Amino acid sequence: MDTQTTAATEVKVPDIGDFKDVPIIDIHVKVGDPVNAEDPLITLESDKATMDVPAPSAGTIRQVLVKVGDRVSEGTPIVLLSGNEEGAIQQPTSLLSQQEPAPAAAAPPTPPPAAAPTPAATAPAVSVGAQPAAAQPDFSGVHAGPSVRRIAREMGVDLTKVGGTGEKGRITKDDIMAFLRGPAPAPAGAPAAAAGAGIPEIPAQDFSKFGPIETKPLSRIKRLSGPFLHRSWLNVPHVTQNDEADITETDAYRKELDTAGKEKGYRVTLLAFLIKASVSVLKQHPEFNASLSPEKDALIYKRYYNIGVAVDTPDGLVVPVVKDADRKGIVEISQELGAISKKARDGKLSPTDMAGASFTISSLGGIGGTAFTPIINAPEVAILGVVRSKMAPVWDGNEFKPRLMLPVCVSYDHRVIDGALAARFTRNLCHVLEDVRRIML
Repeated sequence: MDTQTTAATEVKVPDIGDFKDVPIIDIHVKVGDPVNAEDPLITLESDKATMDVPAPSAGTIRQVLVKVGDRVSEGTPIVLLSGNEEGAIQQPTSLLSQQEPAPAAAAPPTPPPAAAPTPAATAPAVSVGAQPAAAQPDFSGVHAGPSVRRIAREMGVDLTKVGGTGEKGRITKDDIMAFLRGPAPAPAGAPAAAAGAGIPEIPAQDFSKFGPIETKPLSRIKRLSGPFLHRSWLNVPHVTQNDEADITETDAYRKELDTAGKEKGYRVTLLAFLIKASVSVLKQHPEFNASLSPEKDALIYKRYYNIGVAVDTPDGLVVPVVKDADRKGIVEISQELGAISKKARDGKLSPTDMAGASFTISSLGGIGGTAFTPIINAPEVAILGVVRSKMAPVWDGNEFKPRLMLPVCVSYDHRVIDGALAARFTRNLCHVLEDVRRIML
């Protein structure tokens, strides 16, 4: 099955679901490069998203068998890899079969049913040593991608026991997390209880009885984000605090930066100012830059400021992340926003680009509206939503003057944040936005 030449093993494209003839958009290795297990070898593009094909074991690249632009399917050879020890790579088509101690991992039999962890707290304890045997059964029939298989190994999860909620039953990362949380058994007659927490499904109807219809499948992004939003709405008690900021002076300064940026090939939008203002206020109200612990009895404060930004694409919203926003200026953030927005529209965002947010901003300013309730990007505890700014007469104590007013909407998790704190956070955010000097602090 594998072609070996002087201890080199042929690494092939693993199970990537139903996708075939997927183009290669990046190659991360060259001849002579050393790689560790799970290091990315190539990046594939499919359905407006990207996926990495990782190395199944440590070794050295002997030969690269593909190039950028080639189309590959499951089983297509991509590199020749010299293992660090004989037999280090046994089944490159199944990324589950490889653990760091490969010879020892092959010995244990299939684990007993008790291996399936119930509380989330058990995950770290079984991440490496306790569950390699669970990866040894033939998982070739399991419908899951490489990154999900890797997480399953690290968490000690037997994928044959996990139900998939993705397209055509594909197992997702959220399915693994739900499995680790150990949900209560679903009520009889409610197969989709995990997604709806036991809430009965809306009865199906035959709409064709009432007139002509047309059925179009949801985009991949909407199929993936829909269950995530549903879970967040069901599990998090959302409350939204509304306010407005006078951004007249701030927007005048933004226009100056934007004019200078156009000449250098980038734009400066209000979103960059919103990111910097959010970081400033998050530092003053750290509860908003936190997450509930899995046991719901503690708050995990994040000492980093990674701001997720909802980006509108033809197939739906995606949320790339501006990492370490506290260490970047308005111009640097603006340039980064331009780059990630292009990647989002081109469908080339990687999982890394969309991971690690501590707070999220959803801006509808380019479209309109007066207010809305953004859904919290759980496990975050708050999200900022903004709509289009508008000129309005504002009383200054002597007369009405035209001012550019920006409505802001902050949804928050009421288990963590009470109404008074949310009102202070939102007012403080508006206060910072109203003077660019405060944003730069």
